[in-house]
Amino acid sequence: QVQLVESGGGLAQPGGSLRLSCAASGPIFSRRAMGWYRQAPGKQRDLVATITSGGVTTYADSVKGRFTISRNGAKNTVDLQMNSLKPEDTAIYYCKLSSPSVDYWGQGTQVTVSS
Repeated sequence: QVQLVESGGGLAQPGGSLRLSCAASGPIFSRRAMGWYRQAPGKQRDLVATITSGGVTTYADSVKGRFTISRNGAKNTVDLQMNSLKPEDTAIYYCKLSSPSVDYWGQGTQVTVSS
């Protein structure tokens, strides 16, 4: 059974930074791609960034140059460093682990960017 627990959300001012972390349980973490997604009120859940087991990353155009995804195999964690935050980054952020048979999701963490 895979469990994902996000942490690190909160309130930030425009231009500020936050770091999200996702802790994964289970032995499959190191072999699977991980991702961060976000969902703003009234909108669909969108991809923010992904990282493969080999460390290859992809980013949504809206966050390129501002967000960085990374993973730590020893700790079974995947982090999202968010810099130069904008009000439009406000959303619930979810961690996802992809497997051939099923995707696993965390419970989400709220990020609010406001002055």
